[in-house]
Amino acid sequence: MNLEKKKNINVVLDTNVFISSIFWTGNPHRIVELALDKTIQVYTSLEILTELERVLKNSFKQDTQFIERQIALILEYALVIQTNQRVEIIKEDQDDNKIIECALAAKADYIISGDHHLFDLKEIFEIRIVKPKEFLEEINNSIS
Repeated sequence: MNLEKKKNINVVLDTNVFISSIFWTGNPHRIVELALDKTIQVYTSLEILTELERVLKNSFKQDTQFIERQIALILEYALVIQTNQRVEIIKEDQDDNKIIECALAAKADYIISGDHHLFDLKEIFEIRIVKPKEFLEEINNSIS
């Protein structure tokens, strides 16, 4: 994908990518830096943010203040959109469908996920589904 031809690269981050970007400095964190630099546009939904809040509280035992700070940071670089179409593509983990629904509403170019239920699809409705490392490699190739 050539960045000169395409003004914005629209992406939807899976909850696991948000989680990784919060706690570690690897590829998901680099993707957030691209969003903060306005190199890419991240879209999310209330459903995804609600899931993120639940995971931070229940799985990572974070307090309300920490969770609110993380959500506020995400809102600095991500646009929250309302999903208008329900899908039931992933039967094994129904929660993953909210990521596809958000990507459809956002007219996303990419879904970035570490979840095999999603990235095993490779592409859906002309939306590429990639792991964080693969996304960064493609972006770096298009910038250079």
